[in-house]
Amino acid sequence: MAVPVLATLVLTACSSTPLPPWPGSGIAPLPPASQPRPAPTSPTRTTTPAATTTSPGTRPPNGSALAARFPAPAVVYSTPGLQAGRSSFTTASEIHGWLRDQALAATRTVGLQAAVRPYGRSQDGQTLEALVLTSAAGTDAAALRASARPTVLLLAQQHGNEPAGSEALLVIASELAQGLLQPLLERINVVIVARANPDGAARDQRASSDGRDINRDHLLLATPEAQALAALVRDLHPAVIVDLHEYPVTGPFMDRFDAVPKFDALLHYASTANLPEFLTKAQEEWYRQPMLAALARQGLSTEWYYRTPGDTADRKVFMGDALPENARNVYGLKNSISLLLATRGVGIGRLQLQRRVHTHVTAITSVLASTAQRAAELGQLLPYLDKEVSELACKDQAIIETAPTATQYALQMLDRISGADKSVMVEWQSSLVLRTVKVRARPCGYWLSADSSLAIERLRLHGVQVLRVAEAGAVLGDAYLESASSPSEGRARVQLALGLSRGLVDVPRGSYYVPLNQPLANLVVAALEPDTPSSFFANRVLEALPGTVRVMTPPLLKLEELP
Repeated sequence: MAVPVLATLVLTACSSTPLPPWPGSGIAPLPPASQPRPAPTSPTRTTTPAATTTSPGTRPPNGSALAARFPAPAVVYSTPGLQAGRSSFTTASEIHGWLRDQALAATRTVGLQAAVRPYGRSQDGQTLEALVLTSAAGTDAAALRASARPTVLLLAQQHGNEPAGSEALLVIASELAQGLLQPLLERINVVIVARANPDGAARDQRASSDGRDINRDHLLLATPEAQALAALVRDLHPAVIVDLHEYPVTGPFMDRFDAVPKFDALLHYASTANLPEFLTKAQEEWYRQPMLAALARQGLSTEWYYRTPGDTADRKVFMGDALPENARNVYGLKNSISLLLATRGVGIGRLQLQRRVHTHVTAITSVLASTAQRAAELGQLLPYLDKEVSELACKDQAIIETAPTATQYALQMLDRISGADKSVMVEWQSSLVLRTVKVRARPCGYWLSADSSLAIERLRLHGVQVLRVAEAGAVLGDAYLESASSPSEGRARVQLALGLSRGLVDVPRGSYYVPLNQPLANLVVAALEPDTPSSFFANRVLEALPGTVRVMTPPLLKLEELP
């Protein structure tokens, strides 16, 4: 049993740099978390060395020299999919049974509550499930919110061909239910979605059953999987969300740079337009920095998350993605600490699988410990962010579109034959410093026509407050004037030139008003400003430009809540 490894992770992950207080916040650091008690022998961990296994037909992209750069960790994890000689990963039915076993084990500890709760269905009809672990009065969303403890949502395998995060969450579930991480449940609630895309996993494909990328659907909510996750986040109000992925080792990197990615983990957090400054500070100082330290102590290498474009002749490397459509950025627009972790793995089957799982477990343990350490401060920060965003209505400007900042960057990779370090100079597109492309005066809210029911449904799934006009009236608003449009990257349309015309707009009974004096205002801006590739209009959730008006003064209307 690898008690020293996990104990070290829990203890050392608690140190972090205090966030500078805002005026009147009175934030003070918490004392260090108490040392976790020793755990009984866990079915998820042993110290027996593991042989490197490969699924049939899979070979290392380069040979033993490079494989030696990624030795197996000292700890060996045991889940159904990690058994010696196994050629497949944990199945849906095995996940189902494993989570129920952990829930039962957790409830044997006095004061703990645990349950596996369905939160939706996939396109193929598979049940989407979440394991809830807490010392609150119950496991429903209302009980978690009432507990005054921050909730951490751990999410894996939105992409079906990225299984290491799912296997790691089975380990984490066991450690929380009956192992070394259980004491953290005195300070935090944890919700685990071990497999968000079961249809894709069953097919060993990235996309959902109908070929959509679920991780690019968190604003539009076109897939039932993304809709279910949105409703779960709406109900839970999680303080922290961690999205687990794997990144390609073969393919574009080898084709473009004749080299192999070096890093065990690529890390990032929400980085899109209109994020509050203190959210970014907390993500960096309270979470990423401790996670980097925890991974380094385990001999695991890290870099910012990056990706390459499809054209192999293009030497650009994008540091993340600034569009408000993936889980990382959309959850940030919901004022949650939003983290992404991707381990190397796509294209190499089961190679170095124990190391990949160990990387996820190390990082997640750091996040859980940081949240427990910062529980009181998160209890101050998150209401502050909600208030700060709400108070921006009718004031200043909203950023409509951004672009990454281009620079030259020496990206460290590995020679595909020798496994030696290889520095590659790339055109690095940084999302840490975003260039503002387009801004507009921030409205007080948006009026939507009565036939905007699909957009209203999607906004409410996000948790956005939408009001209905109870009596006809008028508002001072800016109407959009289309000058030109064209298709873009497979989307239906993107406005290339757009003007505004201000005047009084008649508002009929039964139409809708979406105020911006609410915590999700920045998400509303991302959805309803029409001339960006992620918007509701560009993707035909809203069909006609005249059906949306930017309301520029507080409306004197009789409004009612929707049922």
